[in-house]
Parts: sequence; structure tokens; C-alpha cells
Amino acid sequence: MRKRKSTADVLQKLARYERILRQHGLLDAADVSPSSKEPLPEEPISVHWNGPEPTRTGKLLASQGKSKYIDSDLWRNLGGDEMESISDEEDEDSPLTVDPVGWLASDPLTGAFMGYQQTLLQYHPTHANAMILWETHRENVEPICKVLHIPTTAQMVETISQQPVMASKADDCLLFAIYHFAVFSMSEDECVRKLGQPRVSLMQQYHFAARQALVNASFLKTTEMSILQALILFLIPCQDFYDSHTLWILTGVAVRIGQRMGIHRDGEKLGLPPFDVQMRRRLFYQLLPLDGKASQKSGTVVSIISDDWDVRQPLNINDNQIWPGMVETPEEQKGATDMIFCLSRSCVGKFFAKMGPPRNGAQAWQFKDYREAERAISEIEREVEEKYIRYCDIINPLHFLTMGLARSGIKAMRLRIRLPKVRNQTATDSEMVELLQLAQKILDTDVAAGDHPGLRKYQWHMKPFFLWGMWDSLLLVLTSLRRRRDLFSPADANAAWNRVEQVYLYHDELLESKRGIYVAWRHLTLTAWEFQPPSCSGATEPAFITTLRSLRKADPRTRVKGQDRIADAKPDATLPVDPSPIGDVNTSLDDLSGNMSLDVDDILNMDGMDWMFWDQLMQDYRAQGSGQQGEFSQ
Repeated sequence: MRKRKSTADVLQKLARYERILRQHGLLDAADVSPSSKEPLPEEPISVHWNGPEPTRTGKLLASQGKSKYIDSDLWRNLGGDEMESISDEEDEDSPLTVDPVGWLASDPLTGAFMGYQQTLLQYHPTHANAMILWETHRENVEPICKVLHIPTTAQMVETISQQPVMASKADDCLLFAIYHFAVFSMSEDECVRKLGQPRVSLMQQYHFAARQALVNASFLKTTEMSILQALILFLIPCQDFYDSHTLWILTGVAVRIGQRMGIHRDGEKLGLPPFDVQMRRRLFYQLLPLDGKASQKSGTVVSIISDDWDVRQPLNINDNQIWPGMVETPEEQKGATDMIFCLSRSCVGKFFAKMGPPRNGAQAWQFKDYREAERAISEIEREVEEKYIRYCDIINPLHFLTMGLARSGIKAMRLRIRLPKVRNQTATDSEMVELLQLAQKILDTDVAAGDHPGLRKYQWHMKPFFLWGMWDSLLLVLTSLRRRRDLFSPADANAAWNRVEQVYLYHDELLESKRGIYVAWRHLTLTAWEFQPPSCSGATEPAFITTLRSLRKADPRTRVKGQDRIADAKPDATLPVDPSPIGDVNTSLDDLSGNMSLDVDDILNMDGMDWMFWDQLMQDYRAQGSGQQGEFSQ
């Protein structure tokens, strides 16, 4: 069996190499080996997993709203009294140090992050503005990021906003994180109209106050749930401000704090009260995707490896079904609740996590064929449809967003298991058409969300590519337009360009951002347009293409040798296979991009499109730098 499999692999590789040689005119059809003409077995579909859940459970030290999870062999061997004494000693607040140098030396990361402690009384808003910010957070943020218990948090905001001097350090952390996120979710007009200040001024004010509140609370040593909640609520909008490496470090801090508190272990197994169990689960399922995204953007592995956690999903319940001090586990609802968006996202997201690369020596899990892979995806689809989507009311904006995200996630799975054929150049024309249909449906969902007036309050979440598969889909459509005229009828090409235009309309960062990833998107879009524009005769060039042209002319980084030859590229040539090993990607990109400031962390794809994206960009920039006409065309 092993020998036959090895032979099939060799034949597949041989057929691929012969096809590449023929495409470059280096091999005649008569020279093709007879064995490669035989039908090849369907290649297995690889989906990775991380092995079974561990059985070892540590010990949780918890009291008065604080918790510390002990999973070290050394600490686990200590008696309960010894662990409690060490815990109490470490958790005592350090006195405020007058000498900032001495304080920085004892806490280097916090010192480098902010500086020394200071009062924040002057940064608290008026009671009226605080209530506006809180209601904005409840409306715009909380349905997407369920980490708070609305009734208890509302009471705290109401009380402290009237008497800020009564705020504890933990209260300050949570309040300013809420205010900061609320402003982040608002438009310029809303900020001026409701709060009387420009958005940028409010963002600067509350960003500083939220950071300083974390420093004042010695957040690196915290074991308080509310401080970790504040840190996560602070970091989510910071994805727009901090560079990817800084964000990854700070997210790693949140992960480590969470591990210290045992957030990665299910509270029910640890014997915690029902309220704490649900709040810890909610927090974990916000930390998990935040860490994943930060890790991907920085080019590192995810810090929270699935071997290390056993947290169940939060229950499908409303906030009024839980409260501090409750002793009975609440009954899960069948239907739409406050948790519907987060639960449907985690339901789909768990499958995507299995599709990630194996770690800790785990073996890769492979489906034997596409039919088996499709059955697994259909099972996930049935689960999310039956548990959540069937209860959605399409009139409700949050439900509309929930349906779009979940169903696009399923389409993205189906797209992803087929993308290797595109990368390996084994996809048939009919398979390419099927892939393009999947990709364009995902783009349609993004456009529909951008066009929905009820979703304006969630623009902060939607402005980045928030749908699974958006990076894959836009790339596939643009590269196909740029390389394969035969796949598009005139009507199909027009429809595809209409979708791309709408994506640019609802994602202004594609035109405005100076990050390398967006420079690359603009380059790819313009070359695709010049190779296969719409067939509408006499139509006015759309504004986004005109803007792309002006950006290319204005940016000295893109004025390189051969730039003006794009439109004259030969349509029948084939892009060469890039021989560079994956380990040399950083060096290769630096060599190819010259002064384009194309950061590796910016290029890294957000939702795992394999190396297809790397290959395409590297080929594009090599062609752009060398001016070789054939490399711009198919």
C-alpha cells in the first residue's frame, strides 16, 4: 500500500512538471511519458488537528473575584497552605514608587509600555457623557464582543460615573476600556454630535487613559477577571493602531495572564460557580480569536494551542439568566439570544482551528478525497444552521451579520480545500469556475453587509475583511481576471469587476492604507484591470481604478523598471513556478520589493490561504522589478 501511494505521488509530480514544460514550449505533446497520461488517483485533502485533549488538570486558587491557576509540577507538589501563602504574597499591590527608574526596573514591560503611575480623575467624562459612551458600547460593541455581564457592568458605570473618586483601579481599567472602544466604534459625526469633540481627540484621550489605568493596576501581575476583560477590550480596537509585532506581544501578555488565571481550563471542571463558569468561557472565546489574528499577522504560531485548553463554548443564554452568586447552572435556550453572533462564530471557527498546521508533534489529518471533506463540512454546516441560523430574523441587523458570517465561513471551507489544486496547477476549467462562484458569493456577502444601513454601528468590525475567506476570494477573482480570459464571458467579467468595485467602496483602507499588504492589493487590481477590463464600450473608468492609477504614479516605490509594459503583456505566457523555499520568503520579499517597505507581517494572510498568496505576490514583484513581459500574463 505504501509503495503504490509513493508511485502515485511520483506520477502526479511528473505530470505537473511535464505540464509546466509544455506551457513554456519546452516539451512536445509526443514527448509526454505514457504513465503520466493515465488518470491519476484523487489526491488526499489535508486538514490538520492537534490531537486529543489532555487529561491532566491543575489547581485553581480563587477568592474574592481573583483566581490563579497552578499547573506547574513544582507548585502542584506543594501543599495547599504553601500555595495560598505564595499566592497572597505575590498578589499584594506594590506601593506606588516615587522614583520611576526604580519602578521601571522592577516591572520592565509595563515601564516600557507606559511609564509611571498617575491619577486619572481628570480623564473621567461627565456622568451624561459616560452614559452615552456606555450605551454606545452596549449597542455597537457588546453584541460582537461578549465579555461583559451587562446588568452588573451597567450598575458599576452608573455609580462610578457619578463619583469617579470611588473607582478602584480595576474599575478604572474597565471603564476606560469601555469608553475607548465606544469612541472607536463611532463616526466623526457621532462624536461631535453626541459628545461635542472630534473623534481623534476623544480617541487620544481615552487611549491614553485606558493604557494608564492598566499600568496603575499593575496589570502584568493581575489575577482579577475585570482587569483581563479590560485588557482584551482595549486590545481589540488596538489592532488598528499598533504594528503587528507590538500587538502580538501585548496579546501574548493577555494570553499569559489568562493562563495564570486558568481561563484556558473549563471552570465547570474546576468546580467554579455557574456565573464564573460562563463569564470565563465568554472571555476565553474572545481571547482565542484575538490571539490567533495577532499571531497570524506577526507571522508566529498561535499562543493558545488546542492541546492546552479544554474550554467549552458558553451557553446560549441571555445576560438576565445569570448573576453573581447563583448556584444553579442556567438552562440553555433554543433560539436567538444575546450570544448568537459569538456562538455561531466560534462554532465555525473551531473547524478552522482544526485546519491549522499541526503542532507539538501531532500528525496531519487527511480526508481521503473531496467527498469525505465535503461530508465533514456539511456536518458543520448542519450544526450551525440548526443551532443558530434557523432562529435568525433577517430583519435584525445582528442576525443578518450572523447569517452572513457563518454561511461565508462554510463557503470559505469549501473554497480552501480546493485551493491547493490552484496552487499546484491541477485544477480543471470547470473546477476553476466552481471556485470562482464560491469566491464571488463570499464577496457578495461582504458587499451586502457593507450596503446594509442597519449595520453602520458594526462598521468598526466590518471594515477590515471580517468574513472568513475574503482574502482568498478577492485574490482568486483578481488573479483569474489577470491571467485567464477564457474563464470569463464578457458578462461574467463585467459582474466580477462590479463586485471588486463594491469591495473597494466599502473597504476604503484598500485605497488609503500605506501598509505593504494594501500596496500589493492595489498593484494586483490594476494589473488585472489592464489585462482584462470590463467589455462595456464607452463606459467611464470607475473612480477606484482612476485612484489606483494616480496612487501608482505618485508613489515612487512603484515606479520601477518595466512598469509601463503591463498593458502589453503577452496573454498566452504562463507564470513560472517560484523555486524559492518557504524559509527564504523574508529574504526574497526584501530582494524583490526594493524600497516598497513590504513588511512580512503585512503580507501574511489573515485566514490561512496556504502559500498561494505569497507565490502570487512574489511572482508579481519579480516581474515588476525585472520588466519581463511574459511574467505578467498567462
